[in-house]
Amino acid sequence: MVGKMALKIKSSAALEAYTERQRSIRRKDTKPVKIGRVIIGNKNPILIQSMTKVPTKDIKATLRQIDELESAGCEIVRVAVKAIQDAKAISKIKQHSRMPLVADIHFNYKFALRSVDSGVDKIRINPGNIFKKSEWKEIAEKIKERSIPIRIGVNSGSLRENYLKRMNTEAALARQAQDCIRAFEDFGVSNIVISLKSSDMFETINAYRKISRLYSYPLHLGVTATGLLQDGIIKSSLGIGILLREGLGDTIRVSLLGSPREEVKVARNILSSLGIRSFGPDYICCPTCGRCEVDLASKAKELSERLDKINSKNSHKLTVALMGCMVNGPGEAKHADIGVAFGRNKGILFKKGKIIDTISQRDCIDRLVAHIGGGL
Repeated sequence: MVGKMALKIKSSAALEAYTERQRSIRRKDTKPVKIGRVIIGNKNPILIQSMTKVPTKDIKATLRQIDELESAGCEIVRVAVKAIQDAKAISKIKQHSRMPLVADIHFNYKFALRSVDSGVDKIRINPGNIFKKSEWKEIAEKIKERSIPIRIGVNSGSLRENYLKRMNTEAALARQAQDCIRAFEDFGVSNIVISLKSSDMFETINAYRKISRLYSYPLHLGVTATGLLQDGIIKSSLGIGILLREGLGDTIRVSLLGSPREEVKVARNILSSLGIRSFGPDYICCPTCGRCEVDLASKAKELSERLDKINSKNSHKLTVALMGCMVNGPGEAKHADIGVAFGRNKGILFKKGKIIDTISQRDCIDRLVAHIGGGL
């Protein structure tokens, strides 16, 4: 296996561009909030969150999915608590889960109280369906006892009518959150995280902008109910990406119809594309055309799978190019650290736009991995 240090390229043009993108995003200063063993806000790394999609009371299935999420790169996991059995199951789940655990509570505030007693690391409530101040107060007293934070998460689908009658959706999202935040502050709670999600990307963006001007609490970003898989990837990437580019956001969740592992994968790509975090190589691949004489998709898949084995979470950014013909070769990918441009049965190997060797199609992936493993 290629060593962990192999990707730490210090004189890379790609690294310089990556660092410049990082500098160009000025993150908003937010209050630090501890969730289990991690801290968000205060310009700590933006963490990736996802949610299990099996009944929480099924402890084995929940732990299996948590393990899958962690292996994919998830850093905070949320579980649905829709019955007291789910809340009770959290105590056993906590014994085996290394990731911070968030209990997602709707309708019944007592599930929040029981989840706290079970040792959950954070509570999420929706003030659209848990709205009595007397219930908020009980939750506040309980989380203060255990020193755990609360996420006040407002969704467009559960906005109360008294808000919608007076204002548009994005204003209602912010105002409903604001009223809930004020109440918890009055109850002495300051470990607060905020989320404002709509299925409409623009409503989501504008709501987060509004609330960010009012508070310095950490923001959990996401677009909800995004539709089919491809639609969800696009809406989430744009919505979350725009807000991150403006310096907003301390955790993110990409809500998709399908495997939660895909949510983590897309979230990592969003953070990586913006230069906010690096999770391994950045790939340049041409779309192919009639000139292409190689199965570029299979070559790219093989290379990605092999480089994924490298634990490059803390390594510098590396750009690798796979081009389908000589036309789209070193010229269009000249800023890549290393790459191959394919011809018939062979390819040219190049570094930073300079051709260094001619190799066979069969050996190209081995040669690329060898060069990367050798530090280029």
